[in-house]
Amino acid sequence: MNKASDLRNSSQEELQKQLIELRRTQLEIRIQHRTGQFADVAKFRDVKRDIARIKTIMNEQKRAG
Repeated sequence: MNKASDLRNSSQEELQKQLIELRRTQLEIRIQHRTGQFADVAKFRDVKRDIARIKTIMNEQKRAG
């Protein structure tokens, strides 16, 4: 899990790369869950929250200038 303070020190490009990677992870978890291979629902929740955290910080940086 990423901390918001660590993410705020990242550039837009780094945040974008992390966002893409988290979305891939989210897709993989969804597929595994649908096929019955994945039982750790908490990890899906954590990935979802990390995505929201990164998107929030990207929007903050965009508004700041």
